[in-house]
Amino acid sequence: MTTLAEPISHTPQHPLREFWDYFSTNKGAVGGLVIVLLVLLMAAFAPWIAPYAPDITDPSVFLVPPAWQEGGSSAHLLGTDAIGRDILSRLIHGARLSLAIGLAVVALSVTLGTVLGLTAGYFRGVFEVAVMRLMDIILTLPSLLLAIVIVAILGPGLMNAMLAVAIVVLPHYVRITRAAVISEMSRDYVTAARMNGAGHLRLMFSEVLPNCTAPLIVQASLGISTAILDAAALGFLGLGAQPPSPEWGTMLADAREFVLRAWWVVTFPGLAILITVLAFNLLGDGLRDAFDPKLKR
Repeated sequence: MTTLAEPISHTPQHPLREFWDYFSTNKGAVGGLVIVLLVLLMAAFAPWIAPYAPDITDPSVFLVPPAWQEGGSSAHLLGTDAIGRDILSRLIHGARLSLAIGLAVVALSVTLGTVLGLTAGYFRGVFEVAVMRLMDIILTLPSLLLAIVIVAILGPGLMNAMLAVAIVVLPHYVRITRAAVISEMSRDYVTAARMNGAGHLRLMFSEVLPNCTAPLIVQASLGISTAILDAAALGFLGLGAQPPSPEWGTMLADAREFVLRAWWVVTFPGLAILITVLAFNLLGDGLRDAFDPKLKR
């Protein structure tokens, strides 16, 4: 007795599962994600992980080398700085500060950039020309030089440095949002919503904006690394976080005069910046590949 073959059902894959399948094919992006998660955990649990408080000094352990080097001590695995502060503890607490800077800068620039880009791409006309020419002017200036000028005007400090970096990276979010909005405005669903009586605010924030988030997420992940790097540069120049803050750029600035005598006071903060920035860049590349259909493998 013959039986008919049962029809094969093709269940659509869950969007998150599909996203992870594309993202996980990029091993560098997965490695970047792991490092980012480790840094986030280190920052979240810094008071419990760090062996010492970041600002405690000990006159008896000035410039002690790392534990594996001759003269080192297991009490200070990565050594101490010029006034006896534990470098490992300062790096762990500095992760909290550097990540807070990156996230705050990106949150501010994404919010303002999205609003400006959305309104410019939606209304077009004179407002669009004025916004985009202003963004072009900002882009023509060297980013670090512009940040230095802004901080010099506002005064040195962590908050002013964050504001300066947010202004420097703002044009990227404005341009990305505007381009995405212009592309979405020609879609049929926008025309249908407009014919159904949808107002400007509903069209902008309920219909158009949700479909423009993918490139913004990618740029935001890359922007965190840029913000950390620029904030560290301002801290190194004495214009960002001020001593005794354990911000990584400020740690580098404090250690400049001891480069030849104590390599560890410069090397470990520099490595922390390098690894964190590289991890966010790899993560951003993976997100770009996963979100962009043209790049999906």
